Amino acid sequence: MERHHNSVSVQRRSKTKSYRLSYRSGIGAASRLGFTPGLTARRLNTSRKAPKSNNITEKVTKEQLALLVKTEWKLSYVTPLYQFRHTQLKSYSRQLSAFIAAEKQQGLAVDVEGTQNRFRASFSLVQEMTESVDDAVTVLIQIHSKPLIARQDEPQRPVWSGWLTCINGNLEYLRSLPKDFICLPLFCSSEAGGLTSLVKSWFQQSFDCCFGPLEISHTSLQWLMALWTNCQPESSIRQLKMIWTLPVEPQLQVTYTVDAEDAWQLWSSVRKENTAGAGEENSIDIEEVMSFMQGLKGHFFRHFRLDLSAGRLNEVSTALGSAKHSGRIKFSNSKYMITTLMLLTECALLKMPI
Repeated sequence: MERHHNSVSVQRRSKTKSYRLSYRSGIGAASRLGFTPGLTARRLNTSRKAPKSNNITEKVTKEQLALLVKTEWKLSYVTPLYQFRHTQLKSYSRQLSAFIAAEKQQGLAVDVEGTQNRFRASFSLVQEMTESVDDAVTVLIQIHSKPLIARQDEPQRPVWSGWLTCINGNLEYLRSLPKDFICLPLFCSSEAGGLTSLVKSWFQQSFDCCFGPLEISHTSLQWLMALWTNCQPESSIRQLKMIWTLPVEPQLQVTYTVDAEDAWQLWSSVRKENTAGAGEENSIDIEEVMSFMQGLKGHFFRHFRLDLSAGRLNEVSTALGSAKHSGRIKFSNSKYMITTLMLLTECALLKMPI
């Protein structure tokens, strides 16, 4: 890589709490799953399929695709849902609408700026957005309301959205679940925190499940960098941008941007020879990801004399999407959503306390 292709900005920030990755184990919070076998592997896979383009536009409606792409989603994990039925979505729409109305009547503040605060919930399926026959169909939830100033015949518009998904979930775990449980471990929600809390409360009461925050670990962010960079020949990533935090006083934030072609040349140099046989899919292993990261860090150190290995990777972004350690994801290209969701599903399953 040549220096003139890369850019760096550095700024001081106040000290924040450091992050420690931990996977919880033991008996789950959902009582009905007390005797369900947990996952046998308590860490991320060390090898995964190389990204491939998936034309989900042929399977997902334009309205759903417009919502899924370009929105920044807050991530949570969800334990398996007890007696959730994909055939009962109309009933769930009525039940959630009634639940929100009842909570408001009891004095709970459910305010969404610029709306009349009368809400209607709707559930729908995102058909065919799966990778394995064992994956449950993705469920989209939307909450609608009218603007404060609206004509009487003006339709309600979505003011909150969320979805539950499972893309290429761990087969051993999925097949160990009792038949009354559905596993949709990854929950993505838009902002409007009051509505997010209400939706989670309704799910917990209705399906004996629990939610928890899903941060994106340092290792997962590095995987996303490698997976997205691997797509460069087919779909330009434009640039690879990283935001690091270094542990000095006051805290130092570094923005490190690498030209797409430079990132691709480095990635190509660390890729092992493709040994996949006929009909087999190429894979990427963790050693390649670590070598890629070492190359980026080494280049940075040679030019700026700062060792990023001492810091924490907080955010990565390309033209395909962005991901933050705090648990936020944005999909900017629908072709590679499935690849990203496979990794996030794995993260959600490993974070669950069962």
